[in-house]
Amino acid sequence: MRNTLTNQQSERLCSSEQTLVLPLNAVGIADISKVGGKNASLGEMIQQLQPKGVKVPNGFATTEVAYRYFIKAAGLETQLREIFADLDVENIDNLRERGRKARLLMLETSFPQDLQQAIAQAYQNLCSEYGIDTDVAVRSSATAEDLPDASFAGQQETYLNVHGLPSVLQACHKCFASIFTDRAISYRQIKGFDHFDVALSVGVQKMVRSDLSTSGVMFSIDTETGFKDAVLITAAYGLGENVVQGAVNPDEYLVFKPTLKQGYRPILEKRLGSKEIKMVYEIGGTKLTKNIPVKNSDRHQFALSDEEILQLAPQACLIEEHYSQVRGTYTPMDIEWAKDGITNELFIVQARPETVQSQKVNNVLRTYHFLGNNSNSTSPHPP
Repeated sequence: MRNTLTNQQSERLCSSEQTLVLPLNAVGIADISKVGGKNASLGEMIQQLQPKGVKVPNGFATTEVAYRYFIKAAGLETQLREIFADLDVENIDNLRERGRKARLLMLETSFPQDLQQAIAQAYQNLCSEYGIDTDVAVRSSATAEDLPDASFAGQQETYLNVHGLPSVLQACHKCFASIFTDRAISYRQIKGFDHFDVALSVGVQKMVRSDLSTSGVMFSIDTETGFKDAVLITAAYGLGENVVQGAVNPDEYLVFKPTLKQGYRPILEKRLGSKEIKMVYEIGGTKLTKNIPVKNSDRHQFALSDEEILQLAPQACLIEEHYSQVRGTYTPMDIEWAKDGITNELFIVQARPETVQSQKVNNVLRTYHFLGNNSNSTSPHPP
């Protein structure tokens, strides 16, 4: 690996006043510029909503300062700007080659020693709480993530079931490099973001053992219709990445908010998904996780009980109400949840503003007319 600066040079670049790592319970939604949207949201929920019953696993985040320190300490910006000097995102080969070179440069450059030490101390603190070499999820969180007019979510890497300090440091390093995935480069270029205005934070969070149970995504709005008075919950077996990536057909549950808040049990609809595969820990292999088939009997039954549905739905309402209050406007939420197969507890592992239905213009009337005799073809016309 390429070496970064000496300790004395590092001290001049990164003063003791500039924090490299922060515990999640020390950040909130006002800290997006420091730790990105994902980590700021986790900290917000730990501080503000955990006392109200929303359980969020603990963790820590590297800061925007840590990322820029890494870039500056190794003198990477000049080299990266040279790589991107003739970037053409319309040319796939050009994009791939520049992305590959940028990621390789990042991965070949060692973390500064004090950044390694800061991550090591934070991970040790987490192990003191959860156990030696505790299993963690390591996720990227861009400082421009989840903006109203741009969504950077899902463009950088996530690593699940990471154990031990060497593996945590390696995963953090890979996350830093993933700010230059082909998709992220292209998106920033198209949206007009300078590649060096966006920084990356890495969130390290205790894993929920949903590989032994269930997980999914829920929305505080019906994403198919835009109906605001419903919570839509999806559920499948194993780790939640398959649901998030659309790799599995999950169960769906629809809950009516108004009567839920009055103490009723208003499950409006339950749809059985095929749930053919589940992601679990890879034990003793070369990968961190793997997909395995779901037993036939499990595929044909719902992954959540009614009680669990009615535990999750109020949390979606709480999260939506809190974020709407913080942002000063109605904010439906996109929320990832997971059930621990050891403790049977339900956890919230991520929450972000929903960016599809909530951004639609609702005061437009559309009429549809059939074309010819083809009953499957419709054409929208303005009023």
